[in-house]
Amino acid sequence: MDPRRAALAAAVVCGLVVSTALLAGFAVANEPAIAERAAARATTLPATNATDLACPPRAGEANGSSPDTADEPRIAGLYPDPTTDENVGEFVVLETPPETPLRNLTLTDGHTTARLPNGTASGRIALSMAPNATATLTDVPVRELEGRLRLAADGDRLRLRNATATVDSIAYDRAPTAEQWYRTVPGNGETAPGGDGRWWPRDATCLPVSTAAVDDATAFVLPDGPEVPRETIRNAEDRLLLAGYTVTSEAIAADLVAAADRGVEVAVLLEASPVGGTPAATEGVLETLADGGVEVRVIGGEDSRYRYHHPKYAVADDRVMVTTENWKPAGVGGESSRGWGVRLESASLAADLETVFRADFAGRDTTTGAAYRRNASFTDDGPVYSSPAPEYPPNHEPATVPVESAELLLAPDNAEGRLTAMLENANEEILVLQPSIADDVSLLESTLEAARRGVEVRVLLGSAEYNAEENEALAADLERIADRENLPLEVRLVGDTDRFEKIHAKGIVIDRETAVVGSANWNPNSLENNREVLVALHGEAIADYYATVFESDWTGDSLSFPIGAAIAVAVALAIAAVVGRRYVRFGDETSVDPVTPDWNDEN
Repeated sequence: MDPRRAALAAAVVCGLVVSTALLAGFAVANEPAIAERAAARATTLPATNATDLACPPRAGEANGSSPDTADEPRIAGLYPDPTTDENVGEFVVLETPPETPLRNLTLTDGHTTARLPNGTASGRIALSMAPNATATLTDVPVRELEGRLRLAADGDRLRLRNATATVDSIAYDRAPTAEQWYRTVPGNGETAPGGDGRWWPRDATCLPVSTAAVDDATAFVLPDGPEVPRETIRNAEDRLLLAGYTVTSEAIAADLVAAADRGVEVAVLLEASPVGGTPAATEGVLETLADGGVEVRVIGGEDSRYRYHHPKYAVADDRVMVTTENWKPAGVGGESSRGWGVRLESASLAADLETVFRADFAGRDTTTGAAYRRNASFTDDGPVYSSPAPEYPPNHEPATVPVESAELLLAPDNAEGRLTAMLENANEEILVLQPSIADDVSLLESTLEAARRGVEVRVLLGSAEYNAEENEALAADLERIADRENLPLEVRLVGDTDRFEKIHAKGIVIDRETAVVGSANWNPNSLENNREVLVALHGEAIADYYATVFESDWTGDSLSFPIGAAIAVAVALAIAAVVGRRYVRFGDETSVDPVTPDWNDEN
């Protein structure tokens, strides 16, 4: 027997003899909170039917019932907490039937009241005490209120009145900074934001799922196939749009400059404030790109549309490439992480992803690469090898395989709802590969529900050297639920392997018919606040490619715990003692707190 595993077995036995009673008490005291937390979460974030509108339309677009058919004016939107000084420019969006007289209408919070101006309105108007400031925050026509009205950022109840009769009212607990609320369901009477609408970052895209027929795709995984990303860049002829969380690879930068030199339109967009600081290698990459005439913008800041710009994709002519990996040597360079990626050709999907890129690239929260480089602080990052970086054998070669269709999914626009629907429609099997999973993410609850209806579920998680306590607790929670409810659910944690250094991939395979590849981590921040890009690939051949990689990693140097609560915790403690607490750190982009997605994405 392997001496390490023999030591592990002995440690487990000793741990059980000495501490079974203590562990049983621990398990009772810390009984799973997943279902309870999910239920509590649902009270503040209402469930969304997958057939509902993927996200609320942007200001100025029709929403819910048409103004032409509405019987009464109603409150269609709120913006209580802009990032202006003292919230100057806050506004209410009113939706009105054609030629609605405004003279008898008022808005009140019960303490202050403002009158609408004389005249009529048709469709949507924004009502504000500071119309000049509001005009910079919305493209809806602005009308000035008369009197006094303040929208409290920490919660308020607002009523629209016609003389003495209440026409419509909205109540909210707290307004997220720089987010607008839009009503998505027609109706009058008092409603709460979230009950029939949604808060949405100002100027964020709001796009539905894009679907296209695709003949085939090049599937690849890392570190096995780093040539695919570079080939994609090197073969571009007309346009090359590259988006990432970080870009630190000088090889990729050189390829981008070479593309620009041969006349390709090249543009790069990256995150301004990655967790842990901007990697030092970014400075040199920015300089290389600037010297080579490549247009670079950096997105982020206090008033940013997204918590983090976290996607990893490229649009090269009519080809789309989406990966789970950052543009760095340890990512797409194939020097470290297990990642998934795909390249496919589709003019329509490339056009749709270009729309996303250009909307993000041109936003108010971006700055030029040159300006960013002058003002940014760069931090040392990454392992420093005294000898050449480790090399990993290519166990899984890239393969071009048939595909029936592909869907482009975006966060926060539509990914969570679409992924939930796919998990809910699983019939036989769900395979999940994630560096870490937050216990309050909706996708985990959907996966558990699938197991409860008999779907075989396997979850393979990373084992990096961080985020240990949270990940150990989640592993124990899942095993206790599976044991208590007799669910077909198994969790494995990747151990030491010579195939890669750590798991960084974020992937799903459903019924061996659909594979999902992209940048989204299974945590609420990633799905609700970040910009993320994923593709869902439909077809047995493409799904089988990733399932084969999953099976290989599953049966490799991984540790399985399909056991009860006390033994699970004992094994956890024993392995921690034997292998130096390296086995159950579910982390990729680990969370220093619930909103930080990528601590060890770079470090």
